[in-house]
Amino acid sequence: MVSAGLPPSYEELAALVAAQAERIAQLEAEVAELRRQLAQNSRNSSKPPSSDSPFAKPAPKSLRGKSGRKPGGQQGHPGSTLAQVADPDETLRHEPGFCGGCGANLAWAPEVSVERRQVFDLPPMRVQVIEHQLITRRCACGITTCGKAPVQVSAPVQYGPRITAIIVYLYVGQFLSKKRTAQALAELFGTPVGEGTVATMTTRAAEGLREFLGRVADQVAEAQVAGFDETGLRVAGRLHWVHCARTGKYTLTTCHPKRGRAGIDAANVLSRFRGIAVHDAWAPDDTYLDVTHQLCCAHALRELTGVIDTAPETTWCWASQVADVIVAMQTLVTDAIAAGAKALDPDALATQIQRYHAAAQLGITQTAARSSAVMRKHHALARRLIDRQDDYLRFTHDWRVPPDNNGSERDIRMIKLRQKVSGCLRTLTGAQHFCAIRSYLSTAAKHRHHFFDALVMLAEGHPWLPAIQ
Repeated sequence: MVSAGLPPSYEELAALVAAQAERIAQLEAEVAELRRQLAQNSRNSSKPPSSDSPFAKPAPKSLRGKSGRKPGGQQGHPGSTLAQVADPDETLRHEPGFCGGCGANLAWAPEVSVERRQVFDLPPMRVQVIEHQLITRRCACGITTCGKAPVQVSAPVQYGPRITAIIVYLYVGQFLSKKRTAQALAELFGTPVGEGTVATMTTRAAEGLREFLGRVADQVAEAQVAGFDETGLRVAGRLHWVHCARTGKYTLTTCHPKRGRAGIDAANVLSRFRGIAVHDAWAPDDTYLDVTHQLCCAHALRELTGVIDTAPETTWCWASQVADVIVAMQTLVTDAIAAGAKALDPDALATQIQRYHAAAQLGITQTAARSSAVMRKHHALARRLIDRQDDYLRFTHDWRVPPDNNGSERDIRMIKLRQKVSGCLRTLTGAQHFCAIRSYLSTAAKHRHHFFDALVMLAEGHPWLPAIQ
C-alpha cells in the first residue's frame, strides 16, 4: 500500500503493478467466458435450436461436406403429388352448348373427345348423431328385459371415438392448447367442446396406454442398440425433465422432476438395458456399468465447433482436424456399407485414427494450463476424446451402431416444439399423460400407422399394440 504524503517506493509500485496485472488477468478471463457464453448457439454447443436468438441465428453450416448430389428428391425416390383417380366420387359434364364457329346448337353433335379435370376437396362437415335406443320388453312370464348398449356407449350423451381422436390429435399431435383445440372443434364441426372435455379425453387416452407403455419399455430394454436423451420441460412453473429411450421401432418418453438417475430409473429401461447405449456423454448415463457405450459424434462435432469459433482465424486449430477425422470416418462407414463390404479398409481406418489421436493429444497439450474457464472446458473435451476414444469410434467396426444420437434428438424435439407452440404444462400428471401419448404416436408412426387411425383405436378402447418380438 502506498504511504500517505510520501512518494511510493519501488516495492510499493511493484506490488501495485502486480495486483493490477492480476486483476486485469481476472477481468480478461471473465470477459472471455462471457463472450464464449454469448457466442454459444445450436451449431457449436448442445443448446437446442429453439434457444437461438431470432436476431443472431447462426447460418446453416453442415459439418459433413458436399455429397456431390443435386438438392431435392433423389433418383428413384417415389415422391408424392396430386394425381387424377380412375373412379371419381362424382362426375359433372360441361357441354359446349353452341358452335364457336357458326353458332349451331351442338346438343346432337357427335362427341369428339373429353378433357378430364379433377378437384379434390372435402364435403361439408357436420357431426353425425347416432341414437342408441335400449328397448325393454315384457315376457309372458311377467319379467321385463332391457337391451344392452355397446360397451363404448356408456352415457346418455357422449362424444364418439372419431371426435375423441381428433381432439387428442390436435392437442397432443399438433400441440394446440386446450382452448385452441376446443375452438377448432367448434369452428370446424359446429360442435361445442369445453377445455375440461379436452383434458378429460386426454387423461382417458393416456390411462388406456398402460399395457402399451410396458410393452415398449420391455422392447427397448431388450434391444441390442438404443438411444437415450433428456431435455428440460416447464411443468407447473418449474423445470422438469423429459427422458427418452428409443430404437428405430420404439419410442418411450417419460417426465420426471429429476434429471439424473432418479428420473432415468423411473422409466425402467436403462437400468435393465444390456446392449449398446447411444448418448451424448452425459455423466449419469455412464454410471450404468452393464452397458456398452457409443458417444454421440454429432454432439462432439458441435463442441469442436465451439473450440474452433474461439481460436484465432489465422491459426491452425487441433479441433478442426478432429472434426474432419470424425466426418471422414462416418463417410468411410457409409461408403463401405453401400458397397456391401464386411469391414472398413484397415489401413484407411488406421490412418484416420492416428490423425484423431494426434490432434486430440495436441489439444490436451495446448490447454494443459487450464488458466481460464474456456481453456478448462476445451481441455476436458480433448481429454474425453482420448479417454473415450473407443466409445466415440465404436461405430467404425460395429455397423449396428449409429455414430450419433440424432434419432433420440428427433424423438424428443417434439416436446420442445410443444412448449414453444403452447407453453408449459400445468401439472406433472398432465405432462406424463402428454409424454405417454407422444410415445404411442411416435411408435405407431415408426410402424407405418397413421396418427389418426391409431388414435381412433385408442379412443375405441383397444389401442394398437406392437407385436412382441
